[in-house]
Amino acid sequence: MRELDVAEIRAALKKACGTIAVHYSPDILKALKQGAQNETDERSRFAMDMLMDNARIAENENIPICQDTGMAIVWVKAGQEVHFINGSLQEAIQQGVAEGYTEAYLRASVVSDPLFDRRNTGTNTPALIYTELVPGNEVTLELMAKGFGSENMSRIRMLKPAEGLEGVKQFVLETIRLAGPNACPPMIVGVGIGGTFDYAAELSKKALLRPLTESNPDPRYAELEKELLEEAQKLKIGPMGLHGNTTALKIQILEYPTHIAGLPCAVNICCHACRHTEIRL
Repeated sequence: MRELDVAEIRAALKKACGTIAVHYSPDILKALKQGAQNETDERSRFAMDMLMDNARIAENENIPICQDTGMAIVWVKAGQEVHFINGSLQEAIQQGVAEGYTEAYLRASVVSDPLFDRRNTGTNTPALIYTELVPGNEVTLELMAKGFGSENMSRIRMLKPAEGLEGVKQFVLETIRLAGPNACPPMIVGVGIGGTFDYAAELSKKALLRPLTESNPDPRYAELEKELLEEAQKLKIGPMGLHGNTTALKIQILEYPTHIAGLPCAVNICCHACRHTEIRL
């Protein structure tokens, strides 16, 4: 049995919140550069160059990539042989996010009640936490800061099994088309297929964590990702909605077994920044 002080988790998340708010991940920077090279329209090239300039300014001046610094989501994979000591795991995660957003001067965007008073909590907490027990004595934290310009354009549909592959394709492309410029394209699109109503939605968000350099390990789904990306580019939404060639940087699919009577499909739209990181303890 390995003992892990929850203070380590708090400190790691505190640091990570400030880092992902400022620094693009290398795979996204590479995709943006490739997208800029593919643009033929002057306005679209300007938009892509502006995104690259924004990335450089954010890193050089240590300021956020975007004013919407997102709502924090944390996926915890906890080894069954780990014993958390000196406090609550849940509280340590919330404290780490709160300290990270406060000390890095990131915008607090979370309200305590979704419907009535909508009072800002002031710390960008509570974060959303998903926990999974896995074999071993390690802990992995995956942190995402999800902005709501793109989150608001996400959708889920309970397709009929008979709608099949074509129904999924139509729904994904329809969601991208409806998102248009509102999601700060070029987008990164997570698609969750299967499971239940709620799990398909989690899958679609979790799909966004996969590096852009990787595809679904199942060649059938990898081919579907490629086909959907090609069709998304044909929509000509383009960078910042200026009708260029790069509507999306990548489409990522995660699938899970489902009921014989169902075909849940969720599409989680993300802006080009897609702020996330992995922490291993």
